[in-house]
Amino acid sequence: MGGGATRRRLALGAALLIAAGALTVAAPATAEATAENRAAPYCAGRHVLDLPFSTGTVHVYKRDGYVCAVTVPARKNGARRTMSVSVQARGNRPVVDKGWYTRHAGPVTVHAGRRCVWIKGSMSAGTVSSGWILC
Repeated sequence: MGGGATRRRLALGAALLIAAGALTVAAPATAEATAENRAAPYCAGRHVLDLPFSTGTVHVYKRDGYVCAVTVPARKNGARRTMSVSVQARGNRPVVDKGWYTRHAGPVTVHAGRRCVWIKGSMSAGTVSSGWILC
């Protein structure tokens, strides 16, 4: 194959990649999908619950007896703020991630088996506490 044909094929491939990327960026997303995608890279498993509160949301995932949770802010402005997330399987101590973060607190994963879990999340002045759930 000649040099001109190779360049044309490369240019066509690049154009297709750019067009596909533009369609991906332009595709509308629902608020639920956008919020869920924030936690998806951090927790494995099936999304089972959202615990919203005034300043953020705790996303909860479950897989093979493990429960994972991540606290994400309601607004993404990049400012550092206090955030925390904790997951406690009944009969065990809570596993906590707490600190000054810009994007999320967690992920925190515990093996709960078939036991209930208590999930807490906070960010700045807002907090949420689930009570015993996922029994």
